[in-house]
Amino acid sequence: MQTDLTGQVVAITGAGRGIGRAAALACAAAGAAVLVNDAEAEVAEATAQDIRDAGGKAVAQVGHIGSPEAAAAVVDAALEAFGRLDTFCANAGVLRDSVMWKTSVADFDLVIDTHLRGAFTCGQAAARQMKAAGAGGAIVLVSSVAGQRGNFGQTAYSAAKAAVAALARTWSMELARDGIAVNAIVPTALTRMVATIPGLDEHVAAAERGEPIPDRLRQDLGLGRAEDVAPMLVFLASEAGRAITGQCLGIGGDRLSVWAHPAEAGVALRPGGWTAETIAEAWADGLKAHNQSVGIPNLT
Repeated sequence: MQTDLTGQVVAITGAGRGIGRAAALACAAAGAAVLVNDAEAEVAEATAQDIRDAGGKAVAQVGHIGSPEAAAAVVDAALEAFGRLDTFCANAGVLRDSVMWKTSVADFDLVIDTHLRGAFTCGQAAARQMKAAGAGGAIVLVSSVAGQRGNFGQTAYSAAKAAVAALARTWSMELARDGIAVNAIVPTALTRMVATIPGLDEHVAAAERGEPIPDRLRQDLGLGRAEDVAPMLVFLASEAGRAITGQCLGIGGDRLSVWAHPAEAGVALRPGGWTAETIAEAWADGLKAHNQSVGIPNLT
């Protein structure tokens, strides 16, 4: 199926390092011109220069993602450099991990502003431009396994990433008539962002040294390098990928998956409604069989 991005323009936030950088390089290799956003000028320019050195087209744009002004600046930079915008990937993120009772309001706000407000403002700016241009497009958000299942010590991050998945589902309906596909990637990779998770720091260090990643991590946990995630953005930006919308698609290591949307796992009916006592009976009589697990299993 055709995944050639020649003639397209892709904007990626947080593209100076990690998954964002790998995605920028992959999209450029597929033929796209790439707007490389990052909060750090040096890494943004380094990624853009690597693309140009390989014969591709790229410009760097520096800005902290979260505000409407920052999102508009990314879109404007893409239009100024390349004259159009076909795909926008809201990838920028930060971590401030701690258990709920130790999480400061400042850290919570920073994570929410970057991941959730950043996804909203960037998606909104991209959608407005794509609607005005009338040629359709793709908006790709970045969720996480923590947002799908929760994860100990990641109060703000889990909340933000769960909300990002909800944005993708809602926007896919709102933008369908405009031919704009909206999906969320659920990536897993041994990057600097996961190095703070207990048990993974050694694997991240080994991957950075270029050591082979064990099959148990690549297959059972879907943990590979950032480069293993990048093809998903190329696909979703392509003609074939734009036929898909409203989905949460997992990728990492050797694993590719489609995440289920939240749905009722079990239902009981009682004419006239429920009391606390009858709820207890219904739970004991059958609903408890639908009790859902939480957390990321076998993380280490």
